[in-house]
Amino acid sequence: MHTVRRPPAMRDVAHLAGVSHQTVSRVVNDHPNVRSETRARVLAAMRALDYQPNAAARTLATNRSQTVGLVTFDTTLFGPSFMVHAIERAAREAGYFVSIASAREPDVPQVREAIRRLREQAVEGIVTLAPVAAAWTALRQEPLDVPIVGLGIASGEADGVPMVAIDNAAGAALATRHLLGLGHATVHHVAGPANWPEARERQAGWRAALEEANRPAPAALTGDWSAAAGYDAGLALAERTDVTAVFCANDQMAIGVLRALHEAGRRVPRDVSVVGFDDVPEAPYLLPPLTTVRQDFAELGRHSLALLVDQISTGARRSEQQRCAPSLIVRGSTTAVR
Repeated sequence: MHTVRRPPAMRDVAHLAGVSHQTVSRVVNDHPNVRSETRARVLAAMRALDYQPNAAARTLATNRSQTVGLVTFDTTLFGPSFMVHAIERAAREAGYFVSIASAREPDVPQVREAIRRLREQAVEGIVTLAPVAAAWTALRQEPLDVPIVGLGIASGEADGVPMVAIDNAAGAALATRHLLGLGHATVHHVAGPANWPEARERQAGWRAALEEANRPAPAALTGDWSAAAGYDAGLALAERTDVTAVFCANDQMAIGVLRALHEAGRRVPRDVSVVGFDDVPEAPYLLPPLTTVRQDFAELGRHSLALLVDQISTGARRSEQQRCAPSLIVRGSTTAVR
């Protein structure tokens, strides 16, 4: 039989540091009225005892949970999953914990339920990563007593909700102009699902760049963001000898297009140039390496947390929309038209 050692308590830290219980509490709660020498002695005692402050007790004492909520949804897509990591890292750097509530589907009932679960945990603010327009209806229906920031929504999708997003239209235009600049007569597009604001913005940016260059806009093919959808679109495009350039709304679908073109005997980039969107970690290692539009997820995470923390600290509600500029990463999947 092994006895379970009692975890160290605040009084143990006070005894080891030679200070009062109240002084330890002030150090734990980052109170300014503690001398630097005393603070250092208390922190050293906490490390020596491996003392972990009680978060619930600290919340009661300070009326601050130092926790922000994140509403996301069940997905294996690169963009949303990597964004969760970026937000968690930005929150940690800002001194906040993150509590995640995941919705099975990004619809109104599921998002409202996720917000309710986070409010029960006394979060100080909420970042909502729900990519389809229907999810934002939940925000207008839900009375919120904490600040909220939307991440990745299109302009006008959630009026009155502060938003941080990549400039999807600008990124799509970068990709399209790059291909036109290589001498391609036009650019075909494999679009994402129509109910995703990001997909609509990327399609609009692609179309606007073609119109700006007085080039015809072929009918877009629509996929579901998956490599399988890209593969099906690629098979359809491979049958047309006039197709020399393809812009895909994300890298997963671009991977499927690459496979389909290879199987059809259409060489990339000699016969067809292909551009994706996202810059997934595998993009430089594909054959050929994929030219793509890069999203800076770390920057998006920092901007969203900064906007949320500003509302938490000032108590002022914000409604502006911030756009982060994407960049084009040119690799071996694009070349001048023959």
